[in-house]
Amino acid sequence: MDSGYYAAFTGLMARMQALDVVANNLANVSTTGFRGQHEFYRAVTASLGREVLTPLNAAINDYGVLGGATIDLGQGNLQATGNSLDLAVRGAGFFVVQAPGGIRYTRNGSFHVSTAGQIVTDKGEAVLGPTGPIQVPQGPVEVAPDGTVSVAGAVAGQLRLAEFAAGTSLIPEGNSNFIAPAGAELPAANSAIVPGMLEASNLSPLQETVSLMVLQRHSQLLERALSVFLDDFNRTAVQELARD
Repeated sequence: MDSGYYAAFTGLMARMQALDVVANNLANVSTTGFRGQHEFYRAVTASLGREVLTPLNAAINDYGVLGGATIDLGQGNLQATGNSLDLAVRGAGFFVVQAPGGIRYTRNGSFHVSTAGQIVTDKGEAVLGPTGPIQVPQGPVEVAPDGTVSVAGAVAGQLRLAEFAAGTSLIPEGNSNFIAPAGAELPAANSAIVPGMLEASNLSPLQETVSLMVLQRHSQLLERALSVFLDDFNRTAVQELARD
């Protein structure tokens, strides 16, 4: 296969995947605790060895192909709610919750007390302490910056905060939840809870919109390049058939 055609095709496929990433970001700009994802690319040129590139091929190769998407773990803005069980994390920590599929990690601290007396997420997942779900008696619940849970001045439990080493691959699972590799969880040493606030997503609507426009423009250019390569291929095929 012509290297230029291959590069244009893979580059277009990469942009289509990247468009999905940006579209998901835009759909979750207002989702509490959402972590944005950003696509990254690897160069096609390296896979083409020492082949001499035409100007068009060289231009297409500069687009590269999608290497994957990284999760932006940067801090989002904190927004006051006045609800004592709306909790934000300042720092790199995550709340730990018991989802139907197992342990999950989240920055969405929109919690409440269930009818069973447990602190749960807005999806009904139990918020965990060091030994399991946090059970509280009736009364006003307060949470200290270190995660201590008190009711009417009496300690009722402790929120479990988790941090991860740099480079840990967290897998997003919707609802602002993440799956972590087994054994990757570390005690939160550099995080604090901020009660009465929720953390907004760490996305900029303007930046994501610009990214969407750029990707759409790149896709258009790559579609045109594919058309050029196909026209050239068809022309060559006709010429070869004419010789036969």
